[in-house]
Amino acid sequence: MLTEERHRIILDLLREKEAIKIQDIVDATNASESTIRRDLTQLEDEKFLKRVHGGASRLQGKLKELSVSEKSSRNFHEKQVIGQYAASLVEEGDCIYLDAGTTTLSLIDHLPDSDIVVVTNGLTHGEALIQKGFKTYMIGGCIKPVTKAMVGSGAIESLRQYRFDKAFMGANGVHEEYGFTTPDPEEAQVKRLAIELAREAMFLTDGTKFGEIAFSKIVDLDRAMIITNGMDDEHRTTMMKQTTIKVVTP
Repeated sequence: MLTEERHRIILDLLREKEAIKIQDIVDATNASESTIRRDLTQLEDEKFLKRVHGGASRLQGKLKELSVSEKSSRNFHEKQVIGQYAASLVEEGDCIYLDAGTTTLSLIDHLPDSDIVVVTNGLTHGEALIQKGFKTYMIGGCIKPVTKAMVGSGAIESLRQYRFDKAFMGANGVHEEYGFTTPDPEEAQVKRLAIELAREAMFLTDGTKFGEIAFSKIVDLDRAMIITNGMDDEHRTTMMKQTTIKVVTP
């Protein structure tokens, strides 16, 4: 079977399912596993798919953005593990920024009972922080219905008033060439400014975000460290040349 025909079969399988196993492709093409691995490498390089452990998955659309409730139900345990470790980095007297997003939201449950100040653009985050008794500032701006994030010029002007010891950020895509990305340009602006205003910046991201590329660039990888629950060896080797990566496990 020609390479082009195998590639067509692989992409057709991915249109039917979000993720496929190498064995599924071997069965569909009668090719060897080593051949299929080379095919997947080429298709990933050409931005047609993302390799995952044991197979491949469909790349998200550049503008695709799930709601808070949809995100909350995905990789819940992994996000809690990441959030717990991130919260352990918060020290007495810190002023921190919490970016909107479900992975950063998981950090709130694990924050130390200490004298800290939290600034956030996440409407959901503000409610959770108040319930926990933390001194909380919500930046202004327009409420984005899908992510419950404050965005726009009002958010930017409000955010400029603060400075942070640590900024805990979220992203939809993490890529060795294209950096941290998110679907919404307005939200990317807010994220970028928060990083500029912080002494340290950390992106909290589960393993599904690696290799993904969303529409709007936030910053390059070298602008922030990564806290994650896991990533494949190839991504880790490449990205460690650009930034610090902390992989946390239960």
